Amino acid sequence: MPKKEKLDPETEALIQWCTEVEKFLVKGGATLEQAQEHIEEEVEWFTDLFYDGLTPEEAAKEALN
Repeated sequence: MPKKEKLDPETEALIQWCTEVEKFLVKGGATLEQAQEHIEEEVEWFTDLFYDGLTPEEAAKEALN
């Protein structure tokens, strides 16, 4: 069985943040699949928002506008 790679804390934080963004996108009317697809397609943009210090809710609002 392959050993899982340990992610660095920063990457783990980004993944958790994106998971929270997903929830707000779904609250805003997207399906979970649509939210995940949008984040995957715009990963660089969402990463920038993460490093700019936006909350998951603020990032979702930006994405829904």
